[in-house]
Amino acid sequence: MSNSSLRPVTAPRQFGAVNWLGLWTLYKKEVRRFMKVVFQTVMAPVATTLLFMTVFVVAIGSSRPAINGVDFPVFLAPGLILMGVLNNAFANSSSSLLVSKVQGNTVDFLMPPLSALELFIAFVGGAITRGLVVGLATALTMLPFVNIVPVHFWAVFYFGIGAAMMLAMVGVVGGIWAEKFDHLAVVNNFFIMPATFLSGTFYSVTMLPDAVRSISYFNPFFYMIDGFRYGFTGQADGSLVIGVAVVAVINLALAVSCYAVLRAGWRLKS
Repeated sequence: MSNSSLRPVTAPRQFGAVNWLGLWTLYKKEVRRFMKVVFQTVMAPVATTLLFMTVFVVAIGSSRPAINGVDFPVFLAPGLILMGVLNNAFANSSSSLLVSKVQGNTVDFLMPPLSALELFIAFVGGAITRGLVVGLATALTMLPFVNIVPVHFWAVFYFGIGAAMMLAMVGVVGGIWAEKFDHLAVVNNFFIMPATFLSGTFYSVTMLPDAVRSISYFNPFFYMIDGFRYGFTGQADGSLVIGVAVVAVINLALAVSCYAVLRAGWRLKS
């Protein structure tokens, strides 16, 4: 009898309903990917946000009256923090997927026994982590200069996490759809950046003419930034109930879309 016939037969590994090991491994890979270049992925966005803060406060802050009883620097800071969260959550998931496609590394996460839901959680979770790390670092850096202390923790938590999740999922769809970095630049420059700048990040929409203000209420970024700012200032320009509903509905729709795209393997398996 040969030695090979005496070897025990190894049964396929059973992971159960959820492959926790694979999910955790892919999530760690996504986090380590941006932490390896922390000066580029975290410190650079923080520095850019502080430059925005400096320019606006130094240039017009001293002559700008309080907005809804809130000093202009305190009004401005939450919007800038969330802007950093949004941009970096999108950048992490979109660049990760696009780089994998360009380098032909999609097999690294398609071959392991990971379901579409597990892929979704890992990619979105990694992007949310980067967005929140940038937001927290920005807030801590601003703290010595601006008195930004949460007064409604639920709003800071809900709109902060909801905003990071939303742009992380937009990044997943964008990264899968894009075939080159120019495509991602189109999404960022013509959709995300204008929506952010026209959402009331640097001003109160109550100062706008009625027609323009009405248009702002159709911008989901307005509700995220307005709700997040409410968490720090206690003042909101729009309806918080509508804001909570808008974030929940859009995130649910994006989650279904991301899951469907990952399950179908669109532009990943071909």
